[in-house]
Amino acid sequence: MKALVINCSPVRTGATAEIVKIIKEELSARYEAKSICIDDYSFAFCKGCRACHKTASCVMSDAQVIRDIMNEFDEADIIVSVAPSYWADIPGQYKAFIDRVTPWCNTHEPHAAIKAGKKGYAVALRTGPNMPECERLIGSIEHFYGHLEIERAGHLGLTSVEFKEDVEPRKQEIIDFCKTILSE
Repeated sequence: MKALVINCSPVRTGATAEIVKIIKEELSARYEAKSICIDDYSFAFCKGCRACHKTASCVMSDAQVIRDIMNEFDEADIIVSVAPSYWADIPGQYKAFIDRVTPWCNTHEPHAAIKAGKKGYAVALRTGPNMPECERLIGSIEHFYGHLEIERAGHLGLTSVEFKEDVEPRKQEIIDFCKTILSE
């Protein structure tokens, strides 16, 4: 089985990246695990033309980039999205990706699709102590999973995490979360 862990942050070396690293290491004990950073891909914002509602594919010139990321989704059995809070929501780069994935979403026919049977997990982190803000991010990710027909299988919210150094005291909590993924 394969696991895909996504750094939904544009920061490749911060707290989110550290959490992605821990999750990937833990999942590697049971799965073929891979991680990607959404900022490693360059794509434009969705133009809202809705051509994909008729054709199940994007007409924008950079559509192959989105197909490449969706191929990663398609190959994975487990998908874990790790997102920091950017003004109480997921980072803009990940939101732009979600918008561009409309051809795969079950909101219209025809639509492209990834293989069935996937399980999706969400991890949210924020600098302050407000867990409802983490829940909002988790809700955004799980809503996205629902439209891809990925089973929403679990989530973790981490508050008071701003810097990479803030992750170490929370490492066991992250490992324990990973054990719930491994136990399935």
